[in-house]
Amino acid sequence: MSLNFFKKYFPANKIIRWGIYFFIAVIFIYAVLLFHYSFSPIDKKNVNVVVDIPTGSSFWKSVEILDKAGLIKNRFFFYNLAVIKRARLKIRAGEYEINTLISPWRMINKLVRGEVKVYKIVVREDLPFRDIAGILEKDKLINKELFFDLARDKEFLESLNIKAESIEGYLFPDKYFFTRSMNTRRIMQIMVENFRKKVTPDMIQRAKNIGLSESQFITFASMIGKESGSDSEKPFIAAVFYNRIRKGMRLQSDPTAVYDLDSFEGKVLRSHLKRQSLYNTYLIKGLPPGPIANPGLDSLKAVLNPAPVDYLYFVSKNDGTHHFSSSLIEHNQAVKHYIYMKSIQKQQLEGKTPDNKQ
Repeated sequence: MSLNFFKKYFPANKIIRWGIYFFIAVIFIYAVLLFHYSFSPIDKKNVNVVVDIPTGSSFWKSVEILDKAGLIKNRFFFYNLAVIKRARLKIRAGEYEINTLISPWRMINKLVRGEVKVYKIVVREDLPFRDIAGILEKDKLINKELFFDLARDKEFLESLNIKAESIEGYLFPDKYFFTRSMNTRRIMQIMVENFRKKVTPDMIQRAKNIGLSESQFITFASMIGKESGSDSEKPFIAAVFYNRIRKGMRLQSDPTAVYDLDSFEGKVLRSHLKRQSLYNTYLIKGLPPGPIANPGLDSLKAVLNPAPVDYLYFVSKNDGTHHFSSSLIEHNQAVKHYIYMKSIQKQQLEGKTPDNKQ
């Protein structure tokens, strides 16, 4: 549209002509300012801001939340940008972590795509489900009370094809990426689904072939995992338990004696070994009624592939590994030796020696 066009059609009306010029100038300035706003950082302070947009929030409610968090510096331009991007009905609910160095354009993209904040959760091997609940609750990813209820809820367990009294053993230890938009039930489902992926039907069948139900298979592995942090010696611990079962001996696994305590930290004492408990393998014969932790693949594979040895005993060497013995006499000698070595190490740490008692 040229200047001659305006002169031809508005030759005698300078007011209208200049009004149009002014309108065009305003539109041009508006476009420049909107472009600058859209692609400039929200704030140059380089701060991560966490906002939570509840499910069912309207566009205006979302804008209010973002504004209160300091993420909208100009509501007028933000409204216009949202209209241009057709985003008013597309902003998704969830918890977002937004860095103030990004532009409003990129922030709206993030909200429309639903790029919510992701929590990296590392669940170590051999943790009981109570400890896993504590890890998840720390980042407010679950309702802990509901987690405990679901862990023993028969209907929920059946929906996961778990034929056991609790979810213990099925929360597979791994690295997870969770969001707060996932509820407690969904997070537990994801962990069990991961178990089903890693613990193959072939492994379950091989366990059945040697006389172990799925629950017994996991229970056996959980004991191995709790007894040792060294993957290389897990087949030897498995062998000890198998050999004891064949001879009709009690398994005498220390971790089983304290599993059903409400809270336990520290050393297993002689008094713990005498506790009346369905899990205490110092008093019961065979495996406990269920897993005592959530084992990893190495422990599960050890159940299926025990070492070909005749060991019946093992004692800690105080370095994370164990000394294995085939006879009680040899075992008692090893116990005395490593108790003595532990005493020496303690004295050395305290600046003492056997010849220099203080």
